[in-house]
Amino acid sequence: MNENINKSALFNGSCFALITTAFTFSIRAGILPQLAEQFNLTAEQLGFINLMFFLGFPISMIIGGLVYHTFGPKNIMKAAFVAHTIGILMTIFAGGYTGLLISTLFIGFGNGCTEAACNPMIADAYSGPKMNKMLNRFHMWFPGGILIGALISKFMTDFGLGWQAQMWVTMIPTIIYAVIFYGKTFVESKEQLGISITENLKAMLTPLYIFLFCCMALTAITEFGPNQWVSVIMSESGASPMLILALTSGLMAVGRFFAGPVVKLFGQTGILLTSAILAAIGIYMFSVVTGPLAYVATVIFALGVCYFWPVMVGAVAQRVPLSGALGMSIIGGIGMFSTAIFQPVIGGWIDSARLANTAEGLSGTQLELAAGQDTLSNMLVFPTILIVLFIIFFFWQKQSKTVAVAH
Repeated sequence: MNENINKSALFNGSCFALITTAFTFSIRAGILPQLAEQFNLTAEQLGFINLMFFLGFPISMIIGGLVYHTFGPKNIMKAAFVAHTIGILMTIFAGGYTGLLISTLFIGFGNGCTEAACNPMIADAYSGPKMNKMLNRFHMWFPGGILIGALISKFMTDFGLGWQAQMWVTMIPTIIYAVIFYGKTFVESKEQLGISITENLKAMLTPLYIFLFCCMALTAITEFGPNQWVSVIMSESGASPMLILALTSGLMAVGRFFAGPVVKLFGQTGILLTSAILAAIGIYMFSVVTGPLAYVATVIFALGVCYFWPVMVGAVAQRVPLSGALGMSIIGGIGMFSTAIFQPVIGGWIDSARLANTAEGLSGTQLELAAGQDTLSNMLVFPTILIVLFIIFFFWQKQSKTVAVAH
């Protein structure tokens, strides 16, 4: 490997690119009520705007995974910078609903390019235990960046700074990662030795991969559903929505930092089942509690969703290794795609709950609280299904291990 490659700079640039992704997630979540008010949007329309964010991500992530070895991480990150810049500026100068849809798609596209380029680049730059350590530290900046972005959004909103000003903040890490990457020699990609895309696809058609594929769709929406809608759903709960998002993200960042020993203690199947149970308890509590107890629910929910994403990707890498980088890209892609298609559904739940509670005579604060809690009750279906699936997964893999040992 070329000794002139500045691994530290490439890693730092990757972290700032992921912080950009996190800012576009948390600050966008914080400004949803302002967008609804300024452009007279329904919750369902906000859902379609969110859909474009999560739809752009899997498209570029999967394309990036397919062309990584030929197009290269440097070019993929150039595409990320262009997409991020266009998306952020178009959002700031959006004149209405259509402009927000298109700009949000560009932002999602940039975020997917970041994942597609930085994950394998960090894996190629380091080896052995160091690789796992650096990948975990890289992924820590998604919840870490959400924490910072959520606090920025809260304070800017509290001081009367509008949504355009908040979106300008997302340009800061975008410019920083472009400056860090500029002129750097990127790590050369390691070709997959002896494994073709055909073999990847064959591995992805196995029962285990298909099972994990379905589980990923549900783990992602369990995590991102409440998080993305927190400012709308929790607005009248007596707790600060952006502090809830910040607390969730802070706990997730700390949890992922200590992921190694926790996963070692519980095992992949054990931690996924435990996570589903905690997520279900957290969402149920969100749907019934108000005031300071909402922060207790936040802690339980955060511990539940903390390990979903990295452990699901790790399960694919460990249990379906022949699926390769493509298999991991597809798993990440279905997670974001699932989150995308459920956004208008969640928005529709909020609109329906408002109508139903209005018919019962509720208005103002009581109406918003009841609508938010009803929507959270509907979201409880996701982790409930996961509990059943992960019980099956636990005994399935236990049996497979026993058979393997016997042979």
